[in-house]
Parts: sequence; C-alpha cells; structure tokens
Amino acid sequence: MHVLLVEHESEEAQRMAQGLNEAGYSVEVAANGMVAQRLVEGTEYDLVILDVMLPGQNAWKLQQAIRHKGETPVLFLTSPGGIEDRLRDLELHEDDYLLKPFEDKALVMRVKKLLRRDRGR
Repeated sequence: MHVLLVEHESEEAQRMAQGLNEAGYSVEVAANGMVAQRLVEGTEYDLVILDVMLPGQNAWKLQQAIRHKGETPVLFLTSPGGIEDRLRDLELHEDDYLLKPFEDKALVMRVKKLLRRDRGR
C-alpha cells in the first residue's frame, strides 16, 4: 500500500514514516502543502495522512484536491482543543482524524482501519 504522509515537523514525519514502513507500507513524505499538491496530482496513493497545520498550502484546499482526483481516504492529524477544526473536518467529508500526540501503534491501527473500510466501498 502506497501512503502519502504530509507532515511539516521533520522528526515527527520520520518517526511516523518509520512506523508505517515497519508495518509494511510504502511511504512518501511531503513537508508542506505545495509539495504534497504536486505529489497528489502526479501519483496514485491508497491513503493520505494530512497534518492540519501545514506551511505552504491550506490543508483544506489540499484535501479538496485529493477529493477532486478520486476517493482516496484521508486521515487528518490534528491537535486537541480546536473543536471547530474537527467539525469542519467532518463537514468536508474527511475519513478520519487522529489527535496529536499519539503512539505509532495508534497510527498504524487507524491506517489499517481506513484501508480496510476503503476496500469495502
């Protein structure tokens, strides 16, 4: 399974990518929304993991580009506290979200769940 991880904090992105790689996923990392936009336009992904707080491009616009291209599941990474963000996520039909901070096992479990659900569509 091919996963795009969009996370601007490099240490966090490295940790998450390593955990996903160890679980058997092929992971590409984008450090900002502009890079992620180019990758989404040119590559098919089975899942996109998208940090809500991105430099270079609004995460919501990137999510719209992902949706415009197809039905790729999106897992939003968000900080606790912003209930408006979570309601906005749900309004925009995002597939799931995970609150930071989280353990690698929680990320892998959420990815498996989304991919399993996507295969059932």
